[in-house]
Amino acid sequence: MLTKNRSRAMVAAALLLAASAAQAHPGHGVDGLAAGLMHPFTGLDHLLAMLAVGLWSAASARGAQRARGPLVFLAMLLLGGLLASAGLVLPGVEAGVALSVVLLAVLMLGARHIPAPAGLLIVAAAALLHGQAHGVEWQAGASFAAYATGFVLGSAALHGAGLGAGAWLQRVQAWAWRAVAALIGGGGLVMLATRL
Repeated sequence: MLTKNRSRAMVAAALLLAASAAQAHPGHGVDGLAAGLMHPFTGLDHLLAMLAVGLWSAASARGAQRARGPLVFLAMLLLGGLLASAGLVLPGVEAGVALSVVLLAVLMLGARHIPAPAGLLIVAAAALLHGQAHGVEWQAGASFAAYATGFVLGSAALHGAGLGAGAWLQRVQAWAWRAVAALIGGGGLVMLATRL
């Protein structure tokens, strides 16, 4: 028992340390499909958020309804990116992105108790912020369509991974679900602290 708890604590600490060091938006320019595809995988905040949406969707809905969370996220992600590429950027996007990771973890913990419309509203708001972060990095003069196609496809892949992991986690002990949500939320809190 002590070994299991120690292992869990070590994994949690490693993830939190990685979260504090990771910056999703290091200021590099992006200008194509490959850069868009990689973006969701190279920033811990994006990675955690995309997985959390898939995890929440797996726990909060059944059958085809599970696609609602990822579809809402992808639509609002694209809208946020389009707005940012046009120069309409919300204030505090970086802190908002980190806060969205925390809120998505809370959503995971309340997956069966938070009404679906409220959950989808949280997902939509998070996606708009993440889209803004993607759009800010786009280089003017490059193809926004190629870059946006990439970040939407990369995000969809992570949502799929979250849906698969969520389906698996529903079959294991409840502490595993809570531990994953706590790790995601803890990572978001550390990122938020570094961005305020």
